[in-house]
Formats: sequence, structure tokens, C-alpha cells
Amino acid sequence: MSSRSASKDATPDLAESYAAVMGRVGAAAERSGRRAEDVLVVAVSKYAELDQLRTLVDLGHVDFGENQVQQLAQRAPQLSEYLARHRAMRGASSSGSIAPERIRWHMVGHLQRNKVKQCVPHVQLIHSVDSLRLAEELHNHGAKHDADTDVLLQVNVSGEGTKNGVAPAAVVHLLEQIDTMMHLRCRGLMTMAPHHENPEDCRAVFARTRELFEDCRGSRYAGDRFNILSMGMSNDFEVAIEEGANLVRVGSALFGTADAGG
Repeated sequence: MSSRSASKDATPDLAESYAAVMGRVGAAAERSGRRAEDVLVVAVSKYAELDQLRTLVDLGHVDFGENQVQQLAQRAPQLSEYLARHRAMRGASSSGSIAPERIRWHMVGHLQRNKVKQCVPHVQLIHSVDSLRLAEELHNHGAKHDADTDVLLQVNVSGEGTKNGVAPAAVVHLLEQIDTMMHLRCRGLMTMAPHHENPEDCRAVFARTRELFEDCRGSRYAGDRFNILSMGMSNDFEVAIEEGANLVRVGSALFGTADAGG
């Protein structure tokens, strides 16, 4: 069976998975005193078939994330073309599609400095700025093209050597340096918790990241634009939401395949 046929056969299951994930997001948001629409869900598509992404578009999903620049550069134009065909056919079809007006792409994986110029044209938000050198590269790219880039600082709260990210003690200092870069807008923080079978074991990492987020917001280097807290993936996003996340990155809970980015 072709991958296209297989993904078509899986469409009902994907629709059910999507509804289940969004329901869990809404319930977790309610437990934290917020609404479902207060939490943005990024569908991490690293191991998803293209037809599965089209299905999510048909269901009205807006935000997609990629771990690798090469795949991002391939898939962003493919989904844009698909959405453009939808717009052209809107009103002439009775398919009942609720496709969005636009798609937003997120770079959620580690970004190398030599991939910046390939990445930036396709994304609305980069989640993984983890060094001054990367921030400078992004700013220089923006200066050349007279364009601003929205980013999150990735923080390594758990201290794991296998994870990228700024040490908690260095976050405000890096934020201060980015504040001087007119083509870079720091919108918040991102973290990845260690993988645990019990999501409750991630709660302390998320709580500490929320504290850092509030510390940054209280500094003079953030302001109203600093309003995104990206934490939580398929295994632990409900705990992350309960601890204050307003953006979660979900891959395997949607597509059924283990994914380091979701």
C-alpha cells in the first residue's frame, strides 16, 4: 500500500486523535483557570505524512512545527500551495472543509547558524535560540533583509547534558543582549523536560521555567511582547499547561509515532 493510501486510510483516526488532544488541552487549561483558546497547539510534523498535515489543515489547524530546516523548507511551500488551492475553490466545493486562512510554521528543533538563511523565510517563530552567537546570526540576517524575527530563548532547566539551552542563571543576561538587536524580538521562553513515564515527574521543571518566565517579564528587557511560554510535548503537555504553558508542541499524540520534538 502506498504511503498516500495508508495516510488516507488513517484520516479518521487522525481526526479522532486531534479531537482528543484538543479536548485534553482544553481540560488542562480549565484546571489552570484559563480557556482552551488561551493555549496554542503546535503540531510537530517530523514523522507525519504530508497527507496527514493536509488533513489537519482541513480540520482547521493553523500551527505546525518542524525539527529540521531541510524538511521545513520542503513542507512549508507544499502546505501553502495546498491552502492556496483551498482558497481558490472556496465556495465551489461542498466538502465542508474549515481550512484556515493561513498557516504558521515554527522551528522547534536545534538551529545551526549556517541554516539561518534557509530557515527564517519559512517561519513565524523560532523556539530554540540558545546562544548569543545564534541570536547575532539571526539579527544580522534580519538587518540584511530589513526584516524582524520572533524568537524564544531555549532554557535548559533540567541541566541535562543531552539537551540544548541557556542555563537559567544566564537567561536575563541573554535577554538584555537581544534587547539591543533591533531586528530580533524575543517573545518568551521554551524548555524541554526530561522524558519520564510519569508526567508528574516533569512538574518541577515546568514550574521553575514559569518562574524564570515571570522574572524575565519583570525585567526592563522584555515588555508586552514577551508573552509566550512554550513547554510540554505529547507525554507531558497537560502538566505543562497546568504550570502555565500557553504553547505546547505535540507530535506523537497526534500522529502515533515517537518524536523527540513532540
